[in-house]
Amino acid sequence: MSDTVIEAKKVSKWYGAFKALSDINLTVRKGERVVVCGPSGSGKSTLIRCFNRLEAHQEGEITVNGIRLHSKMRDVAEVRKNVGMVFQHFNLFPHMTVLMNCMAAPMWIKGVPEAEARKLALKFLDRVRIPEQANKYPAQLSGGQQQRVAIARSLCMEPAVMLFDEPTSSLDPEMVAEVLETMTSLARDGMTMVCVTHEMGFARSVADRVIFMDAGLIVEEGKPHDFFTNPQHERTKLFLSQILKH
Repeated sequence: MSDTVIEAKKVSKWYGAFKALSDINLTVRKGERVVVCGPSGSGKSTLIRCFNRLEAHQEGEITVNGIRLHSKMRDVAEVRKNVGMVFQHFNLFPHMTVLMNCMAAPMWIKGVPEAEARKLALKFLDRVRIPEQANKYPAQLSGGQQQRVAIARSLCMEPAVMLFDEPTSSLDPEMVAEVLETMTSLARDGMTMVCVTHEMGFARSVADRVIFMDAGLIVEEGKPHDFFTNPQHERTKLFLSQILKH
């Protein structure tokens, strides 16, 4: 049985005349942690949003967990059951408690009984170290706590892969560390992860592979040590010089 979780072959995407992704080839294997970085507008968020068809690609093939993504909504729904997604903004239901935010998807999408969904929710709220917040509403939590709830909510679907789209970019600096710590803990436990982020310390310490994108292309990829100490492309060197300077 293949250990490939995500495979993209010659994937391209346009917004009108603008080509956002150009002939992307990428394979993510079970247990692998891939960090995608690049300047604003490079296509990195568009790419991972294509992995659960929040964005539709126009050319090429994307296969997730053995299912090829195309316009059939039945297949899209099946893929989304196995793909957790954490966004810049938390997208929690404001009228539901933290516990119900975590219980909702397993009950509504997978048909998990309420008692079992509650156990799952409490398990993963404990996993992200905020079980005491279960009966509060999102507005009562800090930004860092809300993002950890969003991570727990995704984990409650017991996904094959977690996608993170700049999960710390909307947080105050003091809240970034608690979210990165949660993500690092998931990585240590072997969760398959694709993370779009500018947090290069996280990339150095957690990633198996770092991918640099620019203008809709994968410009360079490599192991963190090689990527940061010996980048091969001038565009990568320029990006790193700008993002790593203090």
